[in-house]
Amino acid sequence: MTRPSTTSLVHWDNKVPEIALSFWIIKILSTTVGETAADYLAVDAGWGLGPTTVFTAGLLLAALVLQVRQARYVPWIYWLSVVLVSIVGTQITDLLTDRAGVSLQASSAAFSVALAVIFAVWWRVERTLSIHAIVTRRRELFYWAAILCTFALGTAVGDLATEALGLGFVQGSLAFGALIALTFGIWRLGGNAVLTFWIAYILTRPFGAAVGDLLTQERVNGGLGIGTAWISAAFLAMIVSLVAVAQRRVTRDAT
Repeated sequence: MTRPSTTSLVHWDNKVPEIALSFWIIKILSTTVGETAADYLAVDAGWGLGPTTVFTAGLLLAALVLQVRQARYVPWIYWLSVVLVSIVGTQITDLLTDRAGVSLQASSAAFSVALAVIFAVWWRVERTLSIHAIVTRRRELFYWAAILCTFALGTAVGDLATEALGLGFVQGSLAFGALIALTFGIWRLGGNAVLTFWIAYILTRPFGAAVGDLLTQERVNGGLGIGTAWISAAFLAMIVSLVAVAQRRVTRDAT
C-alpha cells in the first residue's frame, strides 16, 4: 500500500490575506516598487539586468521558502514575497525584451498562455481557483506560480500599452485605472468573484508600473522626473507601515 501524499493531508489556515481595501493598496504600491526598484538596481545603481535578476531571484526564492513553511498567513513574510515577485517579474520581462529581443506583443501573448495553463492545471487538480482556499502546500505553489506569471504579464502588457502603442504614462495610468474600476463594478453587480479578482490582480500590475514610470521617468520622456530611489523609498515606507498594522492585528487576534 502506498502512503497518501503529504500534500493532501497537511492543511493550514488560509495563507492569503483578507481581500479588503488595504490589500489592494499594498498590492498597487508593491507593483510600483517592483517597477521602480528594478529600474534603480539595474540602471541607477549600475548592476545591470543580469546581476539584478540573479540577486532578486535569490531573495525571492528564500522568501518563498520561508512563506510556504508557515502554517498560517504572516503579513510581513507574505508581502515581502509579493514585493520580490514584483521585482523579479519586471526583470523577466525586461530580460526578454532588452536582451533576447522578444517583442512585447510576443511576451504578452506567451505570458497569457502560460497563465492560462497554470489556471487550467490548478483547476483540474484542485477544482477551485479561489484565493480563500489556499490551505494546502500544493494550492499555495499553484498560487505563487500564478502570481509570478501575472507580474511578468502585467509588465509586458503595461510596457506594450505605454511604450509600443504610444499611450504614454498618463494615458496608460488612466486606461488601466479605468479597467480596474470597470472590473470592480462588474464584481459589485454580481460578476464571478474569482474571475474578477484575477482580472483585477493582473490589471494592477500595469497600472502600478505606469504610475511608477510617470513618477520616475525624465520629463523629456513624459514623466515627472522624481527619480527611482525616492519613489522606491517612499512607497516601501508606505508598504512597511501598512504591513506593520496588519502584522499587529494578526498577532493580536492570535493571542
